[in-house]
Amino acid sequence: MSGKLEYLLRLGDSVLILGHRVSEWCGHGPYLEEDIALANTALDLIGQATLWLEYAAEVEGKGRTADDLAFLRDSHEYRNLLLVERPNGEFASTIMRQFLFDAYSKPLLARLAAHNDPRIAEIAAKTAKETAYHLERSTDLCVRLSDGSEESHSRMQAALDDLWPYTGEMFTRDDVDAEFGVDPADLRADWMSTVKQLETVGTLNLPETDFAHQGGKTGQHSEHLGYLLAEMQWLQRTHPGATW
Repeated sequence: MSGKLEYLLRLGDSVLILGHRVSEWCGHGPYLEEDIALANTALDLIGQATLWLEYAAEVEGKGRTADDLAFLRDSHEYRNLLLVERPNGEFASTIMRQFLFDAYSKPLLARLAAHNDPRIAEIAAKTAKETAYHLERSTDLCVRLSDGSEESHSRMQAALDDLWPYTGEMFTRDDVDAEFGVDPADLRADWMSTVKQLETVGTLNLPETDFAHQGGKTGQHSEHLGYLLAEMQWLQRTHPGATW
């Protein structure tokens, strides 16, 4: 696999898998407005994934489509961050996961919008607008819930503590990042500046550990991705090439 293809899959797979995770809330949101908002977020993320995977398919040059890459690969072929494949858990966990990812995506896309590959720059500039809105929304929800009742504060703190060890992977750097993307380490300061709102406004305690689960960017995933793909790919695997 070429380095450029690898990098595009990292971008596309992370938003694809997160989009599917968020879509699992459809019909199960805590109230109607939030149910619709989560569904719209999922649609945005899957739309972004389509743009990245379409380009990835072109770069691969084997005649596959974005749908083929989404629905006809096995788990070890995915390059998404481990954070996004984490199960939804309760609402606090879903919103915290979204916030932590949004805070990373915004500075990433801002830098990619100046990429020397015009197609990458174009996709990044287009998706940055949606991501900025996602971050605004997830920040507001995290802060309000963190600074709300004793119960909501406790649940948000537990969600942050649980997900924090999965955030470090976002800032790990390898040869693929160095050649085709931006240095992830350069994103950490912007990310931390945003995340600190949980502490200064939301009254949460940011974990002090630097331990980071890693492997998703190179195809080493948790069992959770296998279960997710079994559900997401079922129709295409059962009825290959089905159209309606």
